[in-house]
Amino acid sequence: MPKKMNVESFNLDHTKVKAPYVRLVGVTEGSHGDKIYKYDIRFCQPNQEHMDMPGLHSIEHLMAENIRNHMDGVIDIGPMGCQTGFYLSILNNESYDEALEALEKTLNDVLEANEVPACNPVQCGWAANHSLEGAKQIARTMLASKDEWRQVFAE
Repeated sequence: MPKKMNVESFNLDHTKVKAPYVRLVGVTEGSHGDKIYKYDIRFCQPNQEHMDMPGLHSIEHLMAENIRNHMDGVIDIGPMGCQTGFYLSILNNESYDEALEALEKTLNDVLEANEVPACNPVQCGWAANHSLEGAKQIARTMLASKDEWRQVFAE
């Protein structure tokens, strides 16, 4: 086993997980008692598949804009560099069920979208690299497996 790393996900055995899943990575408590709940939302099986960049970029914009309509305290939802999922950080909300519900509603918003928000050179650093249809396909695939989201490891 490799030495323990500072980054939690680097200590996760990526060969033992079974995507898709949503897992609570950890809780960080601030000096004033506020808590940040960080989730690993894994869309793709690590080292076997990944999201293509235009679709991932578009679903990032869509989720970042829409998840805040379904849940208070969202700090950020951002993609993993490996292109297999996203990290979601929430302030002062410990409800795993509420996070799952917000994710489901947000992915349904993606399916209903007619455009990618902030998909222009003024609001986006690579506006030419988007695919609404790619984002919708990623959302459809994730939603089709929502009954599996609670199971992180293969049996």
